[in-house]
Amino acid sequence: MKYVLLFVHLLFGVTVVHGQVKNPSEKVVITVERTRTEMRTDDNGVLHVNVSPDDALKFKARGSVRYSEFGARGNGTTDDIDAIAAAHAFANQHDLSVKADDGAKYYIGGKERTAVIQTDTDFATAAFIIDDRNVQNRNASVFRVTSSLQPLKLKGISSLKKNQKKLDVALPGPSLITATNSHVRRYIRFGANQNNGSPQTDIFLVDKDGNVDKDTPIIWDFDQITDITTLPIDKTTLRITGGRFTTTANQAESRYTYYNRNIAIRRSNVVVDGLEHRVIGEGDHGAPYSGFIHIGDCANVTVRNTVLTGRKTYSTIGSAGQPVSMGSYDILVNRALNVSLVGCSQTNDINDRRYWGIMASNYSKNLLYDNCKLSRFDAHMGVANATIRNSTLGYMGINAIGTGVLTVEKSKIYGTNLINLRSDYGSTWQGEVVIRNSVFVPAGGRPVSASLIGGRNSGNHDFGYTAYLPERITIESLRIDDSNHPGDYQGPAIFADFNPEMTDESYREKFPYVRTSKVILRNVTTASGKPLRVSDNPFMFRDVQIDTK
Repeated sequence: MKYVLLFVHLLFGVTVVHGQVKNPSEKVVITVERTRTEMRTDDNGVLHVNVSPDDALKFKARGSVRYSEFGARGNGTTDDIDAIAAAHAFANQHDLSVKADDGAKYYIGGKERTAVIQTDTDFATAAFIIDDRNVQNRNASVFRVTSSLQPLKLKGISSLKKNQKKLDVALPGPSLITATNSHVRRYIRFGANQNNGSPQTDIFLVDKDGNVDKDTPIIWDFDQITDITTLPIDKTTLRITGGRFTTTANQAESRYTYYNRNIAIRRSNVVVDGLEHRVIGEGDHGAPYSGFIHIGDCANVTVRNTVLTGRKTYSTIGSAGQPVSMGSYDILVNRALNVSLVGCSQTNDINDRRYWGIMASNYSKNLLYDNCKLSRFDAHMGVANATIRNSTLGYMGINAIGTGVLTVEKSKIYGTNLINLRSDYGSTWQGEVVIRNSVFVPAGGRPVSASLIGGRNSGNHDFGYTAYLPERITIESLRIDDSNHPGDYQGPAIFADFNPEMTDESYREKFPYVRTSKVILRNVTTASGKPLRVSDNPFMFRDVQIDTK
């Protein structure tokens, strides 16, 4: 009897599968009629999928679908993206899992089509070849992981205060809030890629009664709000496992025309486990990538046991009219909370300077590296709280600005500095830095005058906020491997020379840079045998209290 009822339901069901649809390439219309399972694309790019009643009953009874059951050939040459998108669309509609076919090799060409994932997906050991040499729309993701829950505009909230504990709202459940004040500019970038900043933005979690999660505090005062949205948090965890992905790199001009041919995660509570991504075909030029795994507008995402690939570094002309090295990433985190990379590594040497740093992030909170071996950790436009532990970071090291606590423990860092506070955003960290049980190899062992905390701020640029050095820095059980150093080496410094022009009281900062109050040192040793110094600019750091007891 239950199959009769199911048949009736499927026979008359016609649905557009959307789930936060961003472009027509994600739209799929499902029908169930007394014909074979087949697909067609209309003039608007919408994919129409008919599933035979027998197939529909079989899929529902089994609880899963396979790509081959929607026409995927898996032969490495036939473009299978429509079949892949169709399988996910039917699975999303009926809450079925998706499984790749064992031994398949799925070719995905440049057609504008995005497969929307809303259910557990097992890519297993299948290969996916993503060919970016002739792409219709570089901004269309290959896969997009979304929630079936829809975002809503919040009404009645006209302002917010930093560290505000509660919003006067009632929600259906725990939700992700994003607030913007377009009349205030933050992160006004300095240098070769200078710009006029970005609208003030914050993202945080609240419960159904509007209580702000203490681990995702509001970090700005919003005197007014030009946009505020809420996205309910999915109660279940969506799991994506396996998959051997290879991108054939684009051959476009080396300009800031980022390619988003990726797996875009836009749903909270997601685990990616055991995925591999490689890159082939990089030549002497190409457009950059914004991250093969691109996590944004969500919370509670873990990427585990995943192998990624650093992208080749190309040059272009920056906004200041000067040549710049162009960032290209394999993992990107934008406006996301509680994101963890656990047991992740990359295919190329983490100290190979031909490849750009593998990771970047913006507007995020509570980022974690645990047991990772990657070329870089990076926070461009701010992170609130970040932890690197049990990890090895390559030549690009740790680059960050932000707030809260930045922790490095049981890790080995090969960067120019142990921590580089990004000078293009004011070298600011409003909070605390903690370094424990770690090893620092300055510049990967090249002969340099080592410093632990790097950055620069002249005090003459308005970044859209007051810039801070960490109020307190705690360094416990750190080994500095400075055995290869220049002949005039004076020993490692805690602070780089953040402002070479500030050498006496006559220097005046237009936008004062708030310096560190206290540094706590315990069991810091050097391979050179030379003691740790404060800085090459002792005047600038004359008021820092050094506690070695």
